[in-house]
Amino acid sequence: MDRAPGLTVRIKLTLSYAGFLMLAGALLLTAVWMFLLRYVPDGWPGLLGVTPNRYLLLVTFAPAAAVVLVFLLVFGLVGGWILAGRMLAPLTRITDATRVAASGSLSHRIHLEGRGDEFRELADAFDAMLARLEAHVAEQQRFAANASHELRTPLAISQSLLDVARSDPAHDHGELVGRLHAVNARAIALTEALLLLSRPHQESVAREPVDLSLLGEEAAETLLPLAEKRGVTIETSGEITMVGGSHALLLQMTTNLLHNAIVHNLPERGSVRVTTSVRPETAVLTVENSGERLSPELVSTLTEPFQRGTGRVRDDHTGVGLGLAIVKRITQVHGGFLTVVPRPAGGLRVVVELPAPPSKAGEQSGTRIDTGQQRGIGPDGEPWIDAARGDR
Repeated sequence: MDRAPGLTVRIKLTLSYAGFLMLAGALLLTAVWMFLLRYVPDGWPGLLGVTPNRYLLLVTFAPAAAVVLVFLLVFGLVGGWILAGRMLAPLTRITDATRVAASGSLSHRIHLEGRGDEFRELADAFDAMLARLEAHVAEQQRFAANASHELRTPLAISQSLLDVARSDPAHDHGELVGRLHAVNARAIALTEALLLLSRPHQESVAREPVDLSLLGEEAAETLLPLAEKRGVTIETSGEITMVGGSHALLLQMTTNLLHNAIVHNLPERGSVRVTTSVRPETAVLTVENSGERLSPELVSTLTEPFQRGTGRVRDDHTGVGLGLAIVKRITQVHGGFLTVVPRPAGGLRVVVELPAPPSKAGEQSGTRIDTGQQRGIGPDGEPWIDAARGDR
């Protein structure tokens, strides 16, 4: 906003220093004058035997006091200007850095040296803010570029299929419609994932009691056909694990974790284990899967959008590379933490920690309900669910 020009802070501080010094000098001279009036009698003999009266004393004292006040004024202005400049030098550097950042350059840092004080705390906080902004802008730029690339791919495939159909009317339209349907379904899934990825960042979620253990079982039931097709065994176990949050988003998070664990697994005889547990202040959901060995460097990038642990080679179920990114965003919007680490034997271990609601009587008492339910392919090739150890 436009403001009328005014005095700079340095000038204001200089005038304040000089004014304070003048006031202190005036008070000191007044005290001296009052001392002379009180303790120097009118008939007090002066130098060389002369007896001055109070009028002569005032005439002698006033010019000297005026000279002192003028000296204090000049000294206060000069000294105040120098001191104010030295005190405000860090603020000038912060202002210059702000202008540089406002011009679009977020890589500049102040790096204010010296011991800690208010200006250095402000400079350090500003540097930290610039670092976060730079990382956020870089992430958004990568996301926009990757999203554009991912969205362009199904559109280009559809365009190619339509061009083939136009140039070859005798082409099998049934096959064409099937391929177009698959490409369109993938584009819809990608668009919905992008919307879900952006929505939790912009709005608060409704809070309701949700049992993570039930979500794990529901996601396992939903993805059981995919697990059977890939020969993956799913095991769910754990305690009643209550959290406060959006049932839809938390179910999406659990489904994404389980889907990722099934797809990125061993070619055959793979396994996925879903467990829930309660800690003093957090509710924990853990998803572990077998698979190929992954380096820590690769694992650290898996929560970024469009990153796939097995490269960019796709099949019908590998998704669009947003599964763990969505999980990370949903975890953040619920105030939790996501940890992704490689397993020594291969595969991943993903741990979601969410704030546990306040404990109530009969809720989250720590009762262990380990159903040991396993889902997968039996020895005869038929799907099976082992619930012999009980159900909820």
